[in-house]
Amino acid sequence: MAEAVETKFAQSQLRELNTALANGRFVSVRKLLHELPPSDVALLLESSPTKTRDELWDLIDGDIHGDILEELSEDVRNGIISKMVPARVVDALEEMDTDDLAETLSSLPDEVLQDILQSMDAQDRFRAEQALSYGEETAGFIMNTDTITLRPDVTVDVVLRYIRLKGELPENTDTFYVVNRTDNLVGLVPVTRLLTADPEDKVADVMNSEAEAIPVDMPDNEVASLFERYNWLSAPVVDEKHRLVGRITIDDVVDIIREDAEHSMMSMAGLDDEEDTFAPVWQSTQRRSVWLAVNLVTALMAAAVSDLFEATLSQMAVLAILNTIVPSMGGVAGNQTLTLVIRGMALGHVNPGNSRWLVSKELAVGFLNGIIWAVLIASVIALWKQDLTLGLIIAFAMLVNMIAAALSGASLPIVMKKLKIDPALAGSVILTTITDVVGIFAFLGTATLFLI
Repeated sequence: MAEAVETKFAQSQLRELNTALANGRFVSVRKLLHELPPSDVALLLESSPTKTRDELWDLIDGDIHGDILEELSEDVRNGIISKMVPARVVDALEEMDTDDLAETLSSLPDEVLQDILQSMDAQDRFRAEQALSYGEETAGFIMNTDTITLRPDVTVDVVLRYIRLKGELPENTDTFYVVNRTDNLVGLVPVTRLLTADPEDKVADVMNSEAEAIPVDMPDNEVASLFERYNWLSAPVVDEKHRLVGRITIDDVVDIIREDAEHSMMSMAGLDDEEDTFAPVWQSTQRRSVWLAVNLVTALMAAAVSDLFEATLSQMAVLAILNTIVPSMGGVAGNQTLTLVIRGMALGHVNPGNSRWLVSKELAVGFLNGIIWAVLIASVIALWKQDLTLGLIIAFAMLVNMIAAALSGASLPIVMKKLKIDPALAGSVILTTITDVVGIFAFLGTATLFLI
C-alpha cells in the first residue's frame, strides 16, 4: 500500500513538473525541486526521459547535488556526471559519506574518474583513493569511516561532556566503539548503556568486550546475512590487525539487500540491475542484443538436435506436434530447482557440507515428478492418439528430462559459483538449453527406435 501511495505521489509530482517545464515556468520548477527531499528528486529524475532529466538537473540547487547523486541508480548517476565539469562534480562529492563516495567513483569510466581525482584537493583525494582501495562488494567498500571512538580508561562523564561539546553525532549512531592507543578494537558501548551508566564509571566498566567485528574484506552479502541473523543496527569493521577502520549501518545493508534482489531479477533477463529505464534507444539496444545473441545460439543448438531427426519428423507429423511438451515441462521443473538453490545460496543455506545431499534430494524430487507426469502424459496421449506405444515413448522421455532438469537445476549454481560465474545471470539460459536438448533427443530418439 505504501509503495502504491509513493508511486502515485511521484507521478503527480512528475506531471506537475512536466507541465511547468512545457509552459516555461522554470522558477516554479526550481522552487518545487528545492522543497522536495533528495530521495524524491532522485526518483523524479529516474522517472524522466533524458532531455527532461537534463533540464531538471540544471534547475537543481548545486548545494544538494551530492545528496541527490547518492540516491540515483548507477546508470542515471553516471549519465549526469558525464555532462558535468570535474570541478562541479568535486563540489558535489565533497560532503559525501565514504561509502557513498566509493560507490559513486567506482562506477565511473576511468578517464572521468581520473579527471575528478585530479580536481580534488589532497585531503579529499586521499579519502577517495582510500575508499577505492577496498574491493567492490566487500565490507570495506560499503563501510563509513565517520565514527566516534572512546578510550577504555576515561569516565562516562568525560564522554558525555565531549559529546555535548561536539554538538552532533554521526548519522545512525547507536553504538560507540572502544579502541586502545593503537586503534585496536577492544569493545563497544551502546548509546543507551552510556546514557544510563553512572557518570563516575569508566568506559571499560560499561563496555561489551565480546562484541563481534566484521573483517574489512568480508563479502557484502555475508555482511547482510550477519545483520539479518543478529538484528544488528550497526557493526564495526576491522582490518587484518584488528584495528578499527569504520562501521557499517543498517541503511547500507538495506541497500545491499535491495541491490541483490534487483540483480537476481534483472539477471534472469540478461539485463543490468542498474540499467536506466529511460536510457537512449541505441544504448538499450546494444545491451540487450548481447543476451539475445546468446539465446539465439542456444535455440539453434536445440534446433540442430531436432534436425538430426528430420526423417522421423517427416514420416510422423504427430511427433512434431508433441515435440514441445517434454522440453517445456523439463524447463519449468529445472527452473524451479534452479531458483530454489540460488535463493539458498544467497541466504547462506547451501555450502560444501550439504550441497551433495541437496543434489540427491532434488534428484529424488525430479524422479518422483517424472513418474507422476510420465504416467499422466502417457495416459493422455494413449487416449488422444489411440497409440499406447507413442504414450510410453513420451512418458520415457518425460522421465529422463525431469531427472536431467533436477540434476542441472541443483548442480549448475554450485558449479558456476566455484567457477566465479553468476548463476542468476547465466544459469537459466544453460538450464533451458540442457532441458531442450535432452528432452528433444530423448523423445525423438526413442520414437525413431520404436516407431520408424
